[in-house]
Amino acid sequence: MRFFTQRKHFSDLTGQEVLALAIASEEDDARIYRSYAARLRADYPATAAMFDGMAAEEDEHRARLIALHEDRFGPAIPLIRREHVAGYYARRPVWLMENLSLDRIRDEARAMERDAERFYTHAAARTQDAATRKLLGDLAAAEAGHQARAGALEEAHLDADTREDEDRAAHRQFVLTWVQPGLAGLMDGSVSTLAPIFATAFATQDTWTTFLVGMAASVGAGISMGFTEAASDDGELSGRGSPIKRGLASGIMTTVGGLGHALPYLIPEFWTATTLALLIVFVELWAIAWIQNKFMQTPFWRATMQVVLGGALVLGAGALIGSG
Repeated sequence: MRFFTQRKHFSDLTGQEVLALAIASEEDDARIYRSYAARLRADYPATAAMFDGMAAEEDEHRARLIALHEDRFGPAIPLIRREHVAGYYARRPVWLMENLSLDRIRDEARAMERDAERFYTHAAARTQDAATRKLLGDLAAAEAGHQARAGALEEAHLDADTREDEDRAAHRQFVLTWVQPGLAGLMDGSVSTLAPIFATAFATQDTWTTFLVGMAASVGAGISMGFTEAASDDGELSGRGSPIKRGLASGIMTTVGGLGHALPYLIPEFWTATTLALLIVFVELWAIAWIQNKFMQTPFWRATMQVVLGGALVLGAGALIGSG
């Protein structure tokens, strides 16, 4: 598809352009590492120091590449960047890192170095120009050196105790921002909608009416829980994280919890739909107990008594009211 692209192909680049591309790439990577460091510095200072060191390494390699360019081609460096070259590896936009875990960010940095090494290695194998082949091989070796240096920096700044402390803090933040509001929403959606759905089911024995009531109850509860969670705490003092993230987690899981036992009533046959809905309720309640045990350290049998017994009481109340 060469005819349709506006970008240059790597095979068409001159030796000077390849060197200019490498310089631009090193500069971009240094900026990315500094962005990681700035974002993580307050909560994870050791990891931030690691990224500061990696940015300094990129600056050093960029300086060496510029010196090489001046020696071979002069001081005027052509303007060419990743997006100008078809098939060149891309970097994830920094703003997408906001939602990634600490380990995921560390993995992303290692992947950056591997991508660069792999690209230069393959490009060196494909080129016919001896000087360009040597240059690309040198760049591949430099990127491999970056990986080794990154590992050394990680060992220097992240000993076992520091890594454990940072990972524990990251896990706690994940629980506060996503798990806790999501679990509250799932519990509310699964339990609070039981009474209206099963009361309607046994009162009317009309599956479509029951589905509409369940849909309305689930969506309404999801909107209410989402806005309540987002408005209740801006996260600044409590450290619970973004209110938007918490609101989304709570609202979506509330809706999912209610829809789980509303959707079976799309089945026209009443007792088939009700039996399936009861099975789904059983799975939902045990899933909530498991999540409480895994992420909130609630003893499993205590969580079971709280959720399963409470849900059974609500379910029974809805069925009794509907039958009467």
